[in-house]
Amino acid sequence: MQTLPNQVNATPKSETITGVVERLTFYSEESGYTVARLQRPGARDLTTIVGNFANIQPGQTLQLTGFWKDHPQYGAQFNVASYKETKPATLTGIEKYLGSGLIKGVGPVTARRIVAHFGLETLDIIENQIGRLSEVSGIAKKRIAMIQKTWETQKAIKEVMVFLQSHGVSTTYAVKIFKQYGASSIGTVTNNPYQLATDIYGIGFITADKIARNIGVPSNSEYRYKAGIIHVLSEGAEDGHCYLPQQELVQKLVQLLKTEDHNSKEESAELIIRNMGLEDELIRESGADNSLLCYKPTYFHTEQNLSKSQTFQKSQKL
Repeated sequence: MQTLPNQVNATPKSETITGVVERLTFYSEESGYTVARLQRPGARDLTTIVGNFANIQPGQTLQLTGFWKDHPQYGAQFNVASYKETKPATLTGIEKYLGSGLIKGVGPVTARRIVAHFGLETLDIIENQIGRLSEVSGIAKKRIAMIQKTWETQKAIKEVMVFLQSHGVSTTYAVKIFKQYGASSIGTVTNNPYQLATDIYGIGFITADKIARNIGVPSNSEYRYKAGIIHVLSEGAEDGHCYLPQQELVQKLVQLLKTEDHNSKEESAELIIRNMGLEDELIRESGADNSLLCYKPTYFHTEQNLSKSQTFQKSQKL
């Protein structure tokens, strides 16, 4: 039975391990939550790894960073905080990787033939000279095209995960981002990371703002101001307010966007609020005291429809 490092009962200490995925015990298509068994070099027993993964399959060689935890029912587990895939270094590893089902069009038999023909250069051949697979008996152009498409998909997954994790995005959020945007994840996050708060459940303004800062989005970005405005109005709605007076919205926004290297200005906030109103990204209405009231469009239309419904119901009673 596998024994845990001494630190398991103390404060979790980060550690990096490597190994080959032997099998998946559990995988959630929706969240990416995975329980898998890992064969570590020199270890007699398999290691249980737990975490969120974009897509892993038996045969993949992984470098994992995380901490050990003693599960009361299942024993020692390695909780994964981040990971990256590395190339198999042995013929057996390459054959197992290709024949795992990860690459569509390549089963165990075909994998054995490919590796027998190209040896340790197999993965480089697929990456850079995939047409040479026609040298292997039984692999026609149609199958090569299928292999190439799947290979490019797996490559995109690796590139996205490496990019996001290198910019401080947790594996959990990285998986959600990839499942939402696929191969366009890097472009979306680079162009406007605040879009994540709109599109992905569980990623709010605060998380999107951290990601934005990590990839170098300036503190005075218009995207940041707009996302902050929507966030403040959403928080108001949670407190039961379908709108906020513009003055209150500006004050809360300035406080929200304040950082060590940036003091938001009310003038900038007011300008962006006005522009959002002109672009119908925000509804501004005059209040009873001539103050401006700011609504998210969805809240405004909901209130209007509710008011019409109540008026109609009253008219029916007359």
